[in-house]
Amino acid sequence: MNDRILIVDDDPIIRQMISSTLRQGGFEVVTAEDGRGALERLKEGNTRLVISDWQMPEMNGIDLCCQIRNGDFGGYVYLILLTTMDSVAQRVEGLVSGADDFVSKPFHPSELIARVNVGKRVLQLETREALIFSLAKLAESRDPETGHHIERVQCYSRCLAEQLVHNPKFAETITPQYIQLIYQTSPLHDIGKVGVPDAVLLKPGKLTDEEFLAIKAHPRIGAETLQGAIQRSPEASFLKMAYDIALSHHEKYDGSGYPEGLVGDAIPLSARIVALADVYDALTTNRVYKDAYSHERSESIIVQGRGSHFDPDVVDAFLEIETTFMAIRRQFDDSRDVDTLQPISAAPISADGISADGISAAPISADGMSVG
Repeated sequence: MNDRILIVDDDPIIRQMISSTLRQGGFEVVTAEDGRGALERLKEGNTRLVISDWQMPEMNGIDLCCQIRNGDFGGYVYLILLTTMDSVAQRVEGLVSGADDFVSKPFHPSELIARVNVGKRVLQLETREALIFSLAKLAESRDPETGHHIERVQCYSRCLAEQLVHNPKFAETITPQYIQLIYQTSPLHDIGKVGVPDAVLLKPGKLTDEEFLAIKAHPRIGAETLQGAIQRSPEASFLKMAYDIALSHHEKYDGSGYPEGLVGDAIPLSARIVALADVYDALTTNRVYKDAYSHERSESIIVQGRGSHFDPDVVDAFLEIETTFMAIRRQFDDSRDVDTLQPISAAPISADGISADGISAAPISADGMSVG
């Protein structure tokens, strides 16, 4: 987001005092003398943070809050009300109307700057999530059959992390921030597929060895893409987790995965969580190479992979919250209730989601590609 702030106050002296304080803090400032002028300024775009007086003629701060919350200004607008009113009832009224924060009159410059910086952080989080989701959707758009894949993987990953926090082994690792980060970054697990040709990515039949190598390159492509962002912002923890997930979500607990053949706890925990979430979604949804499997069949496949494909602790967490997985799947159902589907073949299935399912006698990778 940019650092432009809109000041709304009918008193020109107050507008000047706030503007001077914020400019000294390095912010760009625009002003309006009433609520209607503020709405016109917001329609111009490029302003996402507003400081408004509560008591103004014609349209007061509360009315302005309501107008902004009911309008469309290209994204979330963070609202700080400047007020002499300090009762609980009045603060509640402001919050209900859409205010995010309050600054009391007469204001202290350092407090005003601090509250503005809080607003910036909130808006940056929203911008970050929107960017992550947009990038993930870009990769997902290559495959029109994945539907709400990234939304489901997000929810599955968060639920697994929330369950794993009850395991003493992970109590110190899985913090509330960790849970939020895995929810935010798990959509980027397949960002590297933007570098896989359509002829390979969307091929319904078995892949040649060369084509399968192209598929197996996508974790490194994704990680290399994110590495560039990490070098520019090394303090950004969400980028490091996104990197770990993109690179390692196809590793297997027994070391037979790719691209590095990592074993056990050498695989980042975030990637071990997303690996199960990703495979469960691949199993329970329609893909170019298979019809959706029922929850029961998918659960059986995952249990078979406990300790080989999947971290045993993650599988145990999945089994403890399987009804939550089913509810998420129903919430983001792309077409029909897959629990009513009949198995499409009695062929053996591996923990990759993988089967000689009548489409091909060749094995199918966790990406859903048959190889042979």
